[in-house]
Amino acid sequence: MSYLGRRLVRATLLLVGVSILSFLLSEMAPGSFFDEMRLNPQISPETIALLRAHYGLDQPLVVRYEHWVISAAHADFGYSIAYNLPVAPLLWSRAKNTLLLTVIATLLTWLVSVPLGVWTAARSGGWADRIVSVATALLISIPEVVIAVALLAIVVRWQVLPLGNMRSAGFEELSGWAHVRELVARLLLPVLILVLVESAIVVRHVRASVIETLAQPFAEATRRLGISRARLLFRHALPVAANPAISLFGFSLAGLVSGSLLVEVVCGWPGLGPLILEATLARDFYLVIGGIMFSALFMVGGNLIADVMLLACDPRIRTGAPDAS
Repeated sequence: MSYLGRRLVRATLLLVGVSILSFLLSEMAPGSFFDEMRLNPQISPETIALLRAHYGLDQPLVVRYEHWVISAAHADFGYSIAYNLPVAPLLWSRAKNTLLLTVIATLLTWLVSVPLGVWTAARSGGWADRIVSVATALLISIPEVVIAVALLAIVVRWQVLPLGNMRSAGFEELSGWAHVRELVARLLLPVLILVLVESAIVVRHVRASVIETLAQPFAEATRRLGISRARLLFRHALPVAANPAISLFGFSLAGLVSGSLLVEVVCGWPGLGPLILEATLARDFYLVIGGIMFSALFMVGGNLIADVMLLACDPRIRTGAPDAS
């Protein structure tokens, strides 16, 4: 089986495992959407029983999972009880916002982290390298939620950025460029939080890979040929150190997706994070399952993108060499 074929099989098995665990854990969670209805004397038990039957919640878990898998294969993730709408379009309307946030944060993270990692590697042991190492160590050691709340407190205290939602009340009346400025202003805080948290990991990883590469014999031979430091770093050392960084890209994208769900809740960005939280609190069974699966799809997709990049950059993988990753 080819490299990509094996990766696709693993991704499929991972999604199946996530779906099974999601059903099991959601079933084990206490309470249900209809608990508050049972407290209302105007709603009869027969009515609640009919509603449960209507949404298929009266059936055994195995039967429900089987029906859900068949429906999900046709892009139907069930029906939301709270919103009284199909789950798929409801999730997609929020998933687009999460994708926008994650893609921008990913691009900025790598545009900042790769040059910074290479720069500090070239100055290993110097004052700049020490400052960056301390800063990244602090960012890694501090929980993401603490960084998010701290930056949110600063923004709220000084009112330097708009918060909540994607647009203001008069958004429709603004011109085209004003729309862009409004969107950028509301994206700035969640993107900054994600970039700070994830870039610390990427910078340290790129730095370590480049330092290891510069210690190899070919790098010393290149120096003796009189090639400039910039060309040595970016033309020769960085491509050799690229494989570990590409492998990290998949994990980085997965981390950004999962981190964005938390950041969306803290910053009020209308993505999947707040929707999944609301659905969980309301015990909206199929909306919770759908939200988890959408998040898992994004993470698996990020890893597959990294696999394709590795396949394109590493000839050992294309030729099926045994030492290929």
